[in-house]
Amino acid sequence: MYTLNDRVIERIKFLEHARAHLSMMAFNIGARVSFETTEGRQFGRLVKYNRKTVNIDTEDGRRWRIPPHMLSKVKEVLQMKASSQRPVQKNKMRRKKKPR
Repeated sequence: MYTLNDRVIERIKFLEHARAHLSMMAFNIGARVSFETTEGRQFGRLVKYNRKTVNIDTEDGRRWRIPPHMLSKVKEVLQMKASSQRPVQKNKMRRKKKPR
């Protein structure tokens, strides 16, 4: 019975480790992520994978160790310039068309 119990526990630990590894691989190092704490939502960048957690550097300069299932990706939004704000080239030289 004891050996059977040891095998069951070993299998459960292996499955938990595999699940944590799969959820970690959903995030790349340097990815922007967010997570919920008692202090509110925190935003930061993933800097390191550990065995069961990942290290996150937050915007306020703190480092957190968070299980990967608590993370969510943050989409980067680039600001697009409006067409009226683009610089306009004046006196642009045009090529002459070659006669056919």
